[in-house]
Amino acid sequence: MTALTLSTAAVSGLRADAIVVGVAKGAKGPVVAPGAEAVDQAYDGGLAGILETLGAAGAEGEVTKLPAPSGFKAPVVLAVGLGAVPEKDETFDAEILRRAAGAAARALAGAKKAAFALPAQDAADAGAVGEGALLGAYSFDAYKETARSGGKNAKNGKAPLAEAVLLGGKPRDKAYKAAVERAVAVAEELNRARDLINTPPNDLTPAAFAAVAQAAAKEHGIKVQVLDEKALEKGGYGGILGVGAGSAAAPRLVRLSYTSSKADKTLALVGKGITYDSGGISLKPAGHNETMKCDMSGAAAVFAAVVAAARLGLEVNVTGWLALAENMPSGSATRPGDVLRMYSGKTVEVLNTDAEGRLVLADALWRASEEKPDAIVDVATLTGAMVLALGNRIFGVMANDDAFRGAIVEAAEEVGEESWPMPLPEHLRKGMDSPTADIANMGERMGGGLVAGLFLREFIGEGITWAHLDIAGPAFNEQGPFGYTPKGGTGSAVRTLVRLAELTAAGDLG
Repeated sequence: MTALTLSTAAVSGLRADAIVVGVAKGAKGPVVAPGAEAVDQAYDGGLAGILETLGAAGAEGEVTKLPAPSGFKAPVVLAVGLGAVPEKDETFDAEILRRAAGAAARALAGAKKAAFALPAQDAADAGAVGEGALLGAYSFDAYKETARSGGKNAKNGKAPLAEAVLLGGKPRDKAYKAAVERAVAVAEELNRARDLINTPPNDLTPAAFAAVAQAAAKEHGIKVQVLDEKALEKGGYGGILGVGAGSAAAPRLVRLSYTSSKADKTLALVGKGITYDSGGISLKPAGHNETMKCDMSGAAAVFAAVVAAARLGLEVNVTGWLALAENMPSGSATRPGDVLRMYSGKTVEVLNTDAEGRLVLADALWRASEEKPDAIVDVATLTGAMVLALGNRIFGVMANDDAFRGAIVEAAEEVGEESWPMPLPEHLRKGMDSPTADIANMGERMGGGLVAGLFLREFIGEGITWAHLDIAGPAFNEQGPFGYTPKGGTGSAVRTLVRLAELTAAGDLG
């Protein structure tokens, strides 16, 4: 993991592989951003002109490298685009800084140390730069020859940036120190979630995922309980067992509990953890199976958020529920037309075994409801319909309380995650009526993401505030990397969940 430090050292005398500065897109050409004054002065005030000659315009995410000025101990200056120059009296948005730092860190793969002289006006901005650098430096190479040979074989890629130094930060200032500590905790746990999402499903079975959670819980003082297939059967968890029935890898339900002696609020987080989704008997068509290792992204996000809350010592109780199963076709698999008796006692007619995520979540949501938390938030790569509605970078938010839904959307925006409020139209509920069971796991095809939300609502305890995050679009990036987002698992929703925990601790979330 990339190290993150603060420094007040003069940029010219800092021993590093590169100095990172910001460049914005001005009306008449590139403009050097605040934070890089000493660097610009070393170029006799001509850095913007040099960058323009090299083709830089200051567009967001644009990266330009050039030799450092004479007298600098760092050999390279890396200018990263920040987009348009802010309006008068405004500063660069934290998410702009986060993305710029991420793009720079990714471009500096193979470097041992880089100093970031981006326009961070306060501790919060410094935290955003640090978080972006740590997330942008991420790489997953556990299965590549580079990692197996101890990094000696460079043909398969470069090691991530080893250290990011935030210039202008004050190491002894409490606010700056706290911002860096938060950035490190959140980024490290988010990157752990990415690792889990990227791990091949032959290695990340439900039992293996549960073992990872147990190890992390022991390390960070989190209570953990793992229900194996025997305990699930004894407890009547028909949804989780029904989904996992076709796999040789048995399902698990993991409960993680972080508690604070100063807390009077409890936030329950529930994550869909389908470690591989073939669709079951309702087999997915060709071309839709290759990335289905990512169908446990919701559980990975919940796991990461609980551990981050513990590391930060938040004054809130956070309970995480990981509903883990592998959805496979076999002679023992659940069939379309089967009826499952859920943990809540309700019966569900399974019309489509590829609508399995809502089945494992239903059991976990009802179990979480039994503890009567102040709020429940579930996270899942639940429906292709949500991807069709919102695209690949935005997750949908549904809730049984409009104010709570709005607070989650605001929290997501605050930490740089894109989301959109979605409704739960009552007229769509009738489509899930079943002549055989209490409810079917499918309804109308149109508005399928909303139908899934309505199904989940059936398994929320009376009077409990609840929200559903469908992260099917942004959870796994099949395109090229951008900003601090890599190709592959993204860790979507981790930062939003951590922020929700912080707001709950502060009494600002309901």
